[in-house]
Amino acid sequence: MQGGTGGVAAGKGLSPRLLADAPHRLMFAIGAANVLLAMLWWAVWLVDVRWQLPGLRQPAVYAGWLHAIVMQYQVLAPFMFGFLLTVFPRWMGQRELTRWHYVPVGVGLFGGQLLTLAGVLGPPHLLHLGALLTIAGWATGLFYLLRWLWHDQARTWHALSCGAAMLFGFAGFLAYAAYLHLADARLAFAAIKIGSFGLLLPVYFTVAHRMFPFFAGNVVPGYRPWRAMWVLAAFWPLALAHLALELVHAYAWLWLPDVLLLGLSGTWLFRNWPRGGGPLLARVLFWGYAWLPVALLLYIMQSLLYLAGEGYLLGRAPAHAMFIGFFGSLLVAMVTRVTQGHSGRPLVFGGVAVFAFVIIQLVTVTRVVAELVPDQMAWQAAAAIGWVLAFVPWVLRSLGIYLSPRADGRPG
Repeated sequence: MQGGTGGVAAGKGLSPRLLADAPHRLMFAIGAANVLLAMLWWAVWLVDVRWQLPGLRQPAVYAGWLHAIVMQYQVLAPFMFGFLLTVFPRWMGQRELTRWHYVPVGVGLFGGQLLTLAGVLGPPHLLHLGALLTIAGWATGLFYLLRWLWHDQARTWHALSCGAAMLFGFAGFLAYAAYLHLADARLAFAAIKIGSFGLLLPVYFTVAHRMFPFFAGNVVPGYRPWRAMWVLAAFWPLALAHLALELVHAYAWLWLPDVLLLGLSGTWLFRNWPRGGGPLLARVLFWGYAWLPVALLLYIMQSLLYLAGEGYLLGRAPAHAMFIGFFGSLLVAMVTRVTQGHSGRPLVFGGVAVFAFVIIQLVTVTRVVAELVPDQMAWQAAAAIGWVLAFVPWVLRSLGIYLSPRADGRPG
């Protein structure tokens, strides 16, 4: 319980050794640390660009590209691996991993980001070392996910969908690593787009499709979950069509798959919306999901404006509605839900999580509006600072839980 006696009890007996007791402990702790480190650098960078305060130098790779790479492949990846390495064996009824399997994944992902950020601020060759360490962590985690899928006789479609997305993600990061050696901007561009529509959106969409109705069905009176598998089947070709159009810069035609994606995500949200009330911890999942139709609507507007010859008027507004609004909101909601449940604590969305969730909504609006105002860099810096402020208490509380024994005394 946040801010209550449960939090006090959880603060006793803090030990880094407990991080290795379960995949989600280690990976979520790494992700939480990465969230702050990556966004602290980005906030300082934006402040420097706008007001020239710290006097940072431009890294060897354009800072905006590095921000996108770090956030997609090094910040959010540990959370995804932590969740998937925990649920895959349960979904498929297979043997769980030991710490000797998943600790190397965490070491690679955490060390990779540390070296990448060090390469941003110091010697550029550290970017290469950071990429190599990240590849090692990704490859190790992906190997175990694919091995489970190979042995799965029941053909668990949600697992197949997530596995395919993580494979796309690995290919995307390899494209970034190749860019570091070849300096071909097309590789960096491909890595960023694959991270968005080949990795993150499919994983988030798939996990929401399987887990959100399940969570709501357990706590919302009279709830009737709708988890039609054709929705997941229709999603993939549409997401890949969007990705393909982005890769060939066919922005004027993005509205074609995006209109269908909007209808798909909107229908799913309408059918699964918890009309019977229920606890806040269930409702925030759907509130965060609501940013996906908003982001797709902005993508459609951007594409139609481009088709009409008006140019790239909305800039990065659609992308950040999805990145901050959809991915960021559900990061807080989903990780809080899993953390509470897997630490033996009450399934509540307490004050610290509420603070983070509310501020993220404001940050999303700020970052979207930043594309439409004269002083864009000031608004972008404000959004980045807001992200850091939103996550500091949430990260600190989460780390305290991951470093503590389970509140119910059970292992894990």
